[in-house]
Amino acid sequence: MDSNNAHHGPVMRNIGLIGGMSWESSAEYYRLLNEETRRRLGGHHCARSLLLTVDFAEIEALQRAGDWETAGRLLAEAAGTLERAGAEMVLLCTNTMHRVAGVIEAGIGVPFVHIVDSTAERITAAGLTTVGLLGTRFTMEMDFYRSRMREHGLEVLVPAEPDRTLVHDVIYRELTQGRVEDSSRTAYRRIIADLAGRGAQGVVLGCTEITLLVGPRDSPVPVFDSTRIHVEHALDLALGVPIAR
Repeated sequence: MDSNNAHHGPVMRNIGLIGGMSWESSAEYYRLLNEETRRRLGGHHCARSLLLTVDFAEIEALQRAGDWETAGRLLAEAAGTLERAGAEMVLLCTNTMHRVAGVIEAGIGVPFVHIVDSTAERITAAGLTTVGLLGTRFTMEMDFYRSRMREHGLEVLVPAEPDRTLVHDVIYRELTQGRVEDSSRTAYRRIIADLAGRGAQGVVLGCTEITLLVGPRDSPVPVFDSTRIHVEHALDLALGVPIAR
């Protein structure tokens, strides 16, 4: 028997995950990555992956201080560590910190799989042009996320105040602390319905924790779970779909 054919199933590229922002959402990445690998390949297959967990307390303090430069350097170092450990692509398991994606991408020689590109491609493939965006205050208010969506031809609507504050506070005070409250789910449903009423044809769950609180059944329009989409895109690449550089 040819030893090259001794393994069963396709050769999978090693996926590097920068996690810990928060660990709750990183656990969701790990679960989804392996569930989807088993769904696609069957049997006992798991995703070949490396997970490096940063300390969210350190990152969160830098977010509050507006010190994105230091945060970017820390995450670029994490990406470099993953590459040296054998990662053949890198995913950042958070939406907000894609604010520093350029620094991370510049620091590694393997592909960086950008969560906004993955999500936007799925939305445009569905034929939508206008979406609502839920995420942290940084994601909803800063331009890094919306401008990248616009590059894909998408118009992005965000909640008005005080709803943006509510969405942000639920993420930081509840979801990243492992709390899932019914009252917050009710509030998110109302905010999603408001976005749909303003013309959103779909809603992006643009924070990796939000999927712990709401899903498709909580929305009158299609929901795009950035976490799941990011994982599925990474697996497409890991399983041999050519990577555009």
